[in-house]
Amino acid sequence: MRVLGVDPGLRITGYACIEPGPIRPLIIEAGVFRLPRTHTTLAQRLDELDRDFTALIQRTSPQVVAIEGLFAHYKHPATAIIMGHGRGVLLLAAQRAGLSILELKPTQVKKSLTGFGGADKAQVQRAVQAECGLPAPPSPPDLADALAIALCTLHRRHAALAD
Repeated sequence: MRVLGVDPGLRITGYACIEPGPIRPLIIEAGVFRLPRTHTTLAQRLDELDRDFTALIQRTSPQVVAIEGLFAHYKHPATAIIMGHGRGVLLLAAQRAGLSILELKPTQVKKSLTGFGGADKAQVQRAVQAECGLPAPPSPPDLADALAIALCTLHRRHAALAD
């Protein structure tokens, strides 16, 4: 099963397409979309995100898109509203492509990889590095989070098959 993990953002969106390998997960493609803040409207950034993500789906041919669920921090409630726009574009693109969609809470992903739902960014980066056999922790954190989301999805699918 090929999984496309996504850490949504309107400035940086991390993505990672992986599939099970003989020893470690195989990274098909991973990176970030960097959307310009200056001289562009929100609608223009959303349009660029849609085009980039749709092209990524076509290139990588995943069966499942796993995306970080929406969460809000009490100090920054507007962030959740803005993030909702980006998540909506990503969910719509995955739905249009006829893909299975899985939404995961950040605490679920962190617990799956580190054993602790409150793990910090560095702990997630090191866990992803170890599981994927990477020479260094993946950076930026948005990329590490996308890999973590995809890995968590593989873990969940494997556990479901074992039941």
